[in-house]
Amino acid sequence: MMIDDENINKDEKKKASPKQISLFAMILSGIWIAVLSLVKAFWGVFAILFESLKEVSFGLTIGDIVFSGVILAAVFTPIYFSIILDKVKEIKMGG
Repeated sequence: MMIDDENINKDEKKKASPKQISLFAMILSGIWIAVLSLVKAFWGVFAILFESLKEVSFGLTIGDIVFSGVILAAVFTPIYFSIILDKVKEIKMGG
């Protein structure tokens, strides 16, 4: 009876690499910052179009938006940082 090695290899290939996860986090944080910045920038236009928004402020400063995006990306930085440290270790050890 043969173990189904093909299915095991397919499952291993489906796992995302740390670089892919880190890249996804950077892209997500960029989109997060861009969308929230655009909403903040056009909040006045939205307030003119929708009467109910005239009384309500947006509630986030640009600093808050950028800080939240940076934190979103920084959550995944240790994953990418560990890859860099592994490469440095390989170089120093000669392997």
